[in-house]
Amino acid sequence: MIERYTLPEMGAIWSEQAKFQSWLDVEIAATEAQCDLGRVPPEAVATIKAKAAFSVERILEIEAEVRHDVIAFLTNVNEHVGDAGRYIHVGMTSSDVLDTGLALQLKASVAILRHELDQLAEALRELARAHKGTVMIGRSHAIHGEPITFGFKVAGWLAEVVRNQERLERLERVVAVGQISGAMGTYANTDPQVEAIACQKLGLEPDTASTQVISRDRHAEYVQTLALVGAALERFSTEIRNLQRTDVLEVEENFAKGQKGSSAMPHKRNPIRSERISGLARVLRSYTVAALENCALWHERDISHSSVERMMLPDCSVTLHFMLREMTQVVKGLGVYPENMARNLNVYGGVVFSQRVLLALVEAGLAREEAYRIVQRNAHTAWNTGGGDFRANLEADPDVSGQLSQEQLADCFSTALHQENLGVIWERLGI
Repeated sequence: MIERYTLPEMGAIWSEQAKFQSWLDVEIAATEAQCDLGRVPPEAVATIKAKAAFSVERILEIEAEVRHDVIAFLTNVNEHVGDAGRYIHVGMTSSDVLDTGLALQLKASVAILRHELDQLAEALRELARAHKGTVMIGRSHAIHGEPITFGFKVAGWLAEVVRNQERLERLERVVAVGQISGAMGTYANTDPQVEAIACQKLGLEPDTASTQVISRDRHAEYVQTLALVGAALERFSTEIRNLQRTDVLEVEENFAKGQKGSSAMPHKRNPIRSERISGLARVLRSYTVAALENCALWHERDISHSSVERMMLPDCSVTLHFMLREMTQVVKGLGVYPENMARNLNVYGGVVFSQRVLLALVEAGLAREEAYRIVQRNAHTAWNTGGGDFRANLEADPDVSGQLSQEQLADCFSTALHQENLGVIWERLGI
């Protein structure tokens, strides 16, 4: 069974050895099913299970002559099992082996991705918990908006990871589908019970209505889901890259001892892992078009999808596996600088508290338009003069001091209100 390849390394699942092993698992399961139905002698099954083997090199050697991978595989297996080999592949077509074997690989692949995503979720949960109250500026259009906390930002990442955990859980069911229905999928030369029994042995569900292949919408969903997970990682990594900019420097990737950032500039500390994740997300997205185009095959099947999948499915799986591990390491080693967050929050004398001042003036009795004009004037003066002080401007403005006491004005510059209702987020995510 393919479960033997559920190693931490995704590449093992997509090796030639694993592919042919999955084919052999399918053939043995189908032969056992035929035996359960009284159509193959038990001693033949015992011989097949004891002697069935293959050599990747020998299969490729035979394929070079016959130009058919499944025939080459079966020829090599029969070289090992002898006469009992006549009970292998009875009533089956090549796609029964190819697609059901591929389902085993996909299922094992999703299991590994789920494990890695779980690791990332836990790392994010710990980071968010540690910084529930670490106040920083929130930004929209890349411009300072209002105070948030870094834990709140990370909670948004965690929420997306949780959704992706749910997507991968569903995906494992979507791809864990096999077929042993013969040419054209009509069961003309194989009993549907063989499919049902074999799939049960393999931990799969029989496809609802296969043709000569399992419909490629399942495989397209696999690629699209992996690309969507990759898009989430890109969102996180892009944010880290922006927050690590020299003029921001609120967080920073771990910079290892002995690491160097530039051949020319010794001072450089670059967010290379986050940049790597952002780049690889583009690779994942690029495959979604090919996966969708694979859905439209001629009549009951052709093999235009096959050459695409030989590249696409291993590449997508290995790439996302690597990205997940990278992102988890970035999160675990992330440097967080609260003092820089506080500095950036209070730039220009706390202009980001303008809404609180606006609302306080309205509550004091001013018309909203008049209050807005007063606050905007003081904020823009601080902003445009470079190094201006919004709060000092307000304190010196009689239009403000005539409406608000020093205590009321000071209250406008507190971040307590911005944190007051975040408990609902912590509760939803178990932070």
